[in-house]
Amino acid sequence: MQLQACGGGLAQPGGSLRLSCTTSGGTFSRYTMGWFRQAPGKDREFVATIRERGGTTRYVGSVQGRFTISRDNARNTVTLQMNSLKPEDTAVYYCAAGTNLILSSITQSAAYTYWGQGTQVTVSS
Repeated sequence: MQLQACGGGLAQPGGSLRLSCTTSGGTFSRYTMGWFRQAPGKDREFVATIRERGGTTRYVGSVQGRFTISRDNARNTVTLQMNSLKPEDTAVYYCAAGTNLILSSITQSAAYTYWGQGTQVTVSS
């Protein structure tokens, strides 16, 4: 399965960006999809995840209420809408896909099998 993320860029604090991740080579609806991020000098961090049918989502506390993850199984796409951006949101954002994940593992990067190439998000005035 291949993942292609796009939509990163430069935003001002308080602004918005929309990341998209399109997949190919797999049955998208069978995968839990996640977004992770890695800032310079820091470990990769869980951001958000959405289960196969979209009924369950999880967010890291620092983005709760500002970011929204969604998916379109007909278009093999997962999206991360990021609002009220803060400088600390600056990172490379990665989309990831995993199948047959148990609920307790969906925030763990090790549970995901396939990863996109990453897209840079910079929040700065």
